Amino acid sequence: MNDDLLVLTADAHQSMIAHALAGLPHEACGLFAGPGDGLMVDQFFAMTNAAASREIYVLDGNEMLEVEAQVDADQRTLVGVMHSHTHTTAYPSPTDVADAGRFDPFGEWIFIIVSLKHPNPSLRAYRILDGTITEVPVAVDQG
Repeated sequence: MNDDLLVLTADAHQSMIAHALAGLPHEACGLFAGPGDGLMVDQFFAMTNAAASREIYVLDGNEMLEVEAQVDADQRTLVGVMHSHTHTTAYPSPTDVADAGRFDPFGEWIFIIVSLKHPNPSLRAYRILDGTITEVPVAVDQG
């Protein structure tokens, strides 16, 4: 898994950053999907943070069902979940690690964190399995 490369389209990347900024002062969250061939992401689904909190996120259950149905209908693949950190770095917190174990007990999803700690947002991606955090390199496809 260390050789994974997550490729985001420029639109998906920009949508994640914009949603994180729009969510302030709370954490923002969403799901992302791709065509199913590896770790290509070309769709971002901005979702409501049901927790409405600066420190945690909870994906809205109804929205999650709608996204999953749309992704299935389009014969695409959910790749993972994105959320923002409003005042810390783009690294999983202990809460993020615990949540990952519930969302994805097999370590198949990618967890993207957008940090808004500095004026220029930063984005990093991880796999989390059994409490072990492995960073996944990210490339943005400008084409």
